[in-house]
Amino acid sequence: MTSQTLNVDLPGRQYDIVIGPGLLERAGTHLRPFLKRPRVAILTDENVANLHLDRLTAGLEAGGITVSALALPAGEKTKSYAGLERAVEWLIAQKVERDDIVIAFGGGVIGDLAGFAAAILRRGVDFVQIPTTLLAQVDSSVGGKTGINSPQGKNLVGAFHQPKLVLADTDVLTTLSPREFASGYGEVVKYGLLGDAKFFDWLEGNGAAMAGGDQGARIHAIRRSCEMKAEIVARDEKEHGDRALLNLGHTFGHALESATGYSDRLLHGEGVAIGCALAFELSQRLGLCAQEAPSRVRAHLAAMGMKTDLSDIPGSLPDADGLIALMGQDKKVRDGQIAFILTKGIGEAFVSRDVDMAVVRSLLQDRLAQK
Repeated sequence: MTSQTLNVDLPGRQYDIVIGPGLLERAGTHLRPFLKRPRVAILTDENVANLHLDRLTAGLEAGGITVSALALPAGEKTKSYAGLERAVEWLIAQKVERDDIVIAFGGGVIGDLAGFAAAILRRGVDFVQIPTTLLAQVDSSVGGKTGINSPQGKNLVGAFHQPKLVLADTDVLTTLSPREFASGYGEVVKYGLLGDAKFFDWLEGNGAAMAGGDQGARIHAIRRSCEMKAEIVARDEKEHGDRALLNLGHTFGHALESATGYSDRLLHGEGVAIGCALAFELSQRLGLCAQEAPSRVRAHLAAMGMKTDLSDIPGSLPDADGLIALMGQDKKVRDGQIAFILTKGIGEAFVSRDVDMAVVRSLLQDRLAQK
């Protein structure tokens, strides 16, 4: 099966996303044109290193490229000041120069961390994203958002730094656990819900095949997700308008991640899936969409074996006001107003900064009461 390529059209900073199997083995061919000298520094995590680093290293060395790599602990806690310091100091020790390439080889945590390290090292070094999870392939590797979490909230420290190339090797997805794959699927569904009802229809018919390993279905879903994100990023790189639509489900989801301590109790894509369901129910309660829409969203998520509600999160959660306070730390807040991505129906999302918080509180209270 051949790979597919699409372009993120940012004037002066455009780059390709290559999607398909066998890309690790051909990484040297893809990267060599970007290198002033034949060496790269890879930032990865211990899990990815154990599974895939040998293949990537062999693929780069086959292209005559010398490789050094640092494997950081896996998990959200690495996306921190301490993790950033370790990454940057290692890159300096490797004598990475401004014309070199840093490779982010992992899921969203490594992609965000390595991209931010590259953005601040020597005031900006180029980097390449080689995402190893479905979530990273359809979302965090594309668009140039990099950063770390603060103790006060998720992604509050970072920079916009576009990659030079994204290689999304679909072969690596075979090593994901069903839960990790479902977490990434939360971001895939988001794209259909925010702006492409036909894509959501397609997912209802093909999501099970995707989860079951169908390469063609996976490539199609990744490509369509990346196409939608690339189009939005090209219009609004730094999230002054349309790009906020990509945060459908995230206002609720990030608050829930914070409430669960960024732990395995709730993976990012699980928070997004629950957040999408809550955003649709909030829209319905505000009279913006029909009752059928949130029901259909939850039905599809449930059919895919995903978390759909607060009751699916193990352990206790803050009360409604506590969750709203966590939403107030979201980076999209303006003048103290929490931004919500609402919807008029599947595929019809929009940004609102004027939501009646009494309705939000009532929704959360009702859902918490069911735990």
